[in-house]
Amino acid sequence: MTERKPVVVVDHLDVDYKILATGRRATGDSKKLIRGTGRGMRTVNALKDISFTAYEGESVGVIGFNGSGKSTLMRAIVGLTPATRGAVYAASRPNMLGVGASLIGELSGEKNVMLGGLALGFTKGEIDDKYDDIVDFAGLRDFIDMPMRAYSSGMIARLKFSIATSRQHEILIVDEALSVGDREFRERSEERIRAIREAAGTIFLVSHSSSSILDTCTRCIWIDKGVLVMDGEPEEVVDAYKLFRRSIK
Repeated sequence: MTERKPVVVVDHLDVDYKILATGRRATGDSKKLIRGTGRGMRTVNALKDISFTAYEGESVGVIGFNGSGKSTLMRAIVGLTPATRGAVYAASRPNMLGVGASLIGELSGEKNVMLGGLALGFTKGEIDDKYDDIVDFAGLRDFIDMPMRAYSSGMIARLKFSIATSRQHEILIVDEALSVGDREFRERSEERIRAIREAAGTIFLVSHSSSSILDTCTRCIWIDKGVLVMDGEPEEVVDAYKLFRRSIK
């Protein structure tokens, strides 16, 4: 039996936020104003002692209510949110869908494909070779000459997904991207995610769609109030999560 290669190790991860009594996070001058008194602040434990290991070739679904800590966990894996305690170790740099392909509203879709490709490390020649596939995958052939500010949020999300997944990633984080577009686009997106996984990439898919999780993922983790509730086969975890949701309605 071939030994599985660990790709991401989350080791007793805690993430705490300092929150003003108004509900806003404390930054800059706000911290200075309250320093020394401690009044007007509270600590929110966004993630609490999260531990798991993701392996090469896995597609890990991440489910939970809004505000449960899913996006915070993904940002911590990417390195955008620092750990308060514990650590995250990765075999290579994780990529979050859209972060490496920032789009500029004043420019056309065509120019944004070029910029997004350059941000991913492609040469101009490589982008030219991939251009038609990126545009057609996103379904934006008739709109690619228009400025991005004229695109709907769904069109922008489709183009980001198409650009970001035009490169094979060792570790890719997809946060709700499959919720945009029609059924045909979702099916194409799921097929592309499976292709990345089969090429030994590791995928994290954050989604409220149980069908996307079941169709795409080999494993699922359930986060609730910053705690890892369950980690296992997608069918088992999704069924338990659905039962929990029904029990609190």
